[in-house]
Amino acid sequence: MQTSRMRFMPGAAWSLALSLLAASGLAAQARVLLPEGSVIIVRTATPLQSANAQVGQAFSTVVVDTVRVDDYTVIPAGSRVRGIISFVRPATRQESGVIEVAFDRLTLADGTVYAIDGKLTSTDTTERRQIDADPDARVVLVGGRSGIGGVIAGAGSENSPTSGILAALGGLLSQGRNVDVPAGTRLAVQLDQPLTLRARGALRAPDAFTLYTAADRIRAAQQVLAQQNYYRGSVNGQLDDATRRALFEYQVDKGLPATGNLDWRTARSLGLLTTAAVGAGTAGSTFGAVLSTETAATLRRNAQTLVGRQRQDLSVSGIAQVDASRAYVTGDVDLWFALSAFADNASLYEQLVRGGGNTDAAALAGQALLNAARRVDTAMQNARPSSAVHSAWTSIRRQLSIIDPAYANAY
Repeated sequence: MQTSRMRFMPGAAWSLALSLLAASGLAAQARVLLPEGSVIIVRTATPLQSANAQVGQAFSTVVVDTVRVDDYTVIPAGSRVRGIISFVRPATRQESGVIEVAFDRLTLADGTVYAIDGKLTSTDTTERRQIDADPDARVVLVGGRSGIGGVIAGAGSENSPTSGILAALGGLLSQGRNVDVPAGTRLAVQLDQPLTLRARGALRAPDAFTLYTAADRIRAAQQVLAQQNYYRGSVNGQLDDATRRALFEYQVDKGLPATGNLDWRTARSLGLLTTAAVGAGTAGSTFGAVLSTETAATLRRNAQTLVGRQRQDLSVSGIAQVDASRAYVTGDVDLWFALSAFADNASLYEQLVRGGGNTDAAALAGQALLNAARRVDTAMQNARPSSAVHSAWTSIRRQLSIIDPAYANAY
């Protein structure tokens, strides 16, 4: 009987039903999983002080950077994460104050609320290594130490009573000062459980805030990390503790933000975001290719070395003192200045690439770098460069052709 009623449903009603079904399907597809172990950087909205804090007291933190998963926004910057004080002890004359916190709620800018299970970790590389060495450690703030006013330290076990925290901290408590974390302090929140979030906005190009969680991306990262002796586990596509530790160590060594997330900067540095220039260390952009951090650094070093070689050929000292007995010509000096300007631009380009955050801006910077290179090309034609200088510049031009393949044929 129900089938019969549906068969004779008016056209407008069918359209409405189909629209609702489509919307339901899109909503189901727009769910994104932020995996266990993901790190979210926040700033405290209010101070944390062991002198007057109470167990169960809530405090607010603000998400610093937008979080995107596989190119969808899931946590906009400015969202709030609620913290709860789970253990506190004020300082005494002999022992420092201690605060332990947990994070239980994420509130987005539009008022959407998600329950979370998060714990405190550290963005400091030394502290993070100590914490990761014992995955069951209880991470607490201790007064009287350097840094944020309450050093982060692993203490005891998650299964031990709160009294075990004090016993495990030992000599770290000797300062006899309270925890005093001012408002605006950066903290790192690590998820203890995966979090399913609704994707927001249209699919967009990746940037520095994008996290990759798909199994094929993780598997590719594991393979590269294993080749470089950072990862020794199985290549299974799972973002487990061993993979996060490998990512963290790689990020530390490469000067990247060390979170253990497979973010866009790290994926690019690992060579996972290559476009047609496979193996050249490029990432795609609306305005052209972008060199990887390592390739940009190599380009900058080569440019600086070339400036030094040209200066040596001109018998110019490191403080720009020239040879009084030598006759200089305009073209050779113009080439020296053009190379110097290019090296400065290459250094700026490397900083923009290393900072990440906007691939289109980095690609536009690449076009500006090519313009600086063309000025060197013109100066080279009007100068009398040595064979070593000419050969080195040819090598640099080959590197620049990664940004624009047509550039290699224009000289």
